[in-house]
Amino acid sequence: MVKTSEVSMKMERELAFTKEELAELNAAKKMPITFDDDCPETTPERALKFRRVNPSRQRKNIYEV
Repeated sequence: MVKTSEVSMKMERELAFTKEELAELNAAKKMPITFDDDCPETTPERALKFRRVNPSRQRKNIYEV
């Protein structure tokens, strides 16, 4: 991870979005979501059957005694 205080102006410019990329992102935000046969809308019944592909691991809490 990079500290923001260590980021130079050159790095900031390289990492920033271009005007064209920002325009594309803003246009994509305004587009409606379109569902089809490959990606149908999720119903509450289907959501209950959903399972994670990578289930979260149980981690030991280091603060418990």
